[in-house]
Amino acid sequence: MAVIGVIGGIACGKSFVAGLFKSLGAEVIDADRIGHEVLLETEVRDALVDRWGPEILEPGGGVRRAAVAERVFSKCPDGKGDLEFLEGLVHPRIADRVRDRIASIARDRPGTVVVLDAALLIEAEWAGFCDKLVFVDVPREQRLARAKTRGWSEKEFEARESAQANLALKRKQADWVMDNSGSAEHTFAQVQQFWGTLN
Repeated sequence: MAVIGVIGGIACGKSFVAGLFKSLGAEVIDADRIGHEVLLETEVRDALVDRWGPEILEPGGGVRRAAVAERVFSKCPDGKGDLEFLEGLVHPRIADRVRDRIASIARDRPGTVVVLDAALLIEAEWAGFCDKLVFVDVPREQRLARAKTRGWSEKEFEARESAQANLALKRKQADWVMDNSGSAEHTFAQVQQFWGTLN
């Protein structure tokens, strides 16, 4: 069973590429979705409230991710410490769930290609889960434009990108680079080409 990690910059289309792999038969593990699950854990929610107060909660009691993002991506002196606190709290829990899901797929569907879609795959040191890394390449200007369609400002984009590993470093660690700056068909052709190397 091959585990493929998809990496790249913010708004490069990692989830889109993961979806293309899924269309070819891969099983996708979405680390962001797992992160949502982790934030539902009582212990995690309580730790966040202890640090930042009940204003980070939604009326129903769930964690407001936007409120957490405001704190951890802040340029104020506490921002870096807050980000380290958050990652120290949730990354081990996400890693445990990713490990369990990979093991479950290997047990129940041996031979299945698994794709790990994780924005912080390198930063969280989850590359060890993967047999191959695919870097999704898109110029910064195009990624920024995509981020703005999500409602992000350039300042928010820069704050999040600066909290991630250098893109040149990510690209250097990759086994394969895919250009996702063109048409969907162009990207899919590259996914198919890479898929063919797995057989």
